[in-house]
Amino acid sequence: MPRLSADTPFIHDGCQITDTRLGRFVEIGQGSRVAHSDIGDYSYCDRYADLANAQIGKFSNIASYVRIGATDHPLTTASMHHFLYRSADYWDDAADDPAFFEQRKARRAQIGHDTWIGHAAMIKPEVTVGHGAVVAAGAIVTRDVAPFTIVAGTPAKPMRHRQPPEIAERLIALAWWDWDHDRLRTALDDFRTLPAEAFLERYGG
Repeated sequence: MPRLSADTPFIHDGCQITDTRLGRFVEIGQGSRVAHSDIGDYSYCDRYADLANAQIGKFSNIASYVRIGATDHPLTTASMHHFLYRSADYWDDAADDPAFFEQRKARRAQIGHDTWIGHAAMIKPEVTVGHGAVVAAGAIVTRDVAPFTIVAGTPAKPMRHRQPPEIAERLIALAWWDWDHDRLRTALDDFRTLPAEAFLERYGG
């Protein structure tokens, strides 16, 4: 029997998952925290990932200790401490600030299909990582990443294309990530052995 299932996400020990939709064949690594997010089919995160307020596409590869949607503190007020919005933790007669939390949840990070987010990378709120992009280990992504682009550094900057732009456009148009499970299995050998251009020629992209 396969380890992963279309019906039940594979969630390892010690995870905290709140207000999140998990797609088919999804795996959540040990000790990870996922909140207010949507994780597409076949995507996974390794150990101790911290994902919040994120829209994650299909077939996303998220390494250990990645942080997506890292939250911010208020910078324009007299203080930026928790007591401003987690007030009930400090006083019996004070409520938390729901508007602050709603604003935080609305600032969503967008991660495309077939992406790779390297070990201990951080992606800030409201950043879009395009389909097929790669974020190098340890990178801090503060700006949008174009599809099929490899970025690295602090802050992250483009290093090179993962595929030539014309091949990237054809892969996006082919949208193999929307194929059903049986079709993926039928094409498995070609996924493994064919260069992207030859794959496109065979499958009409």
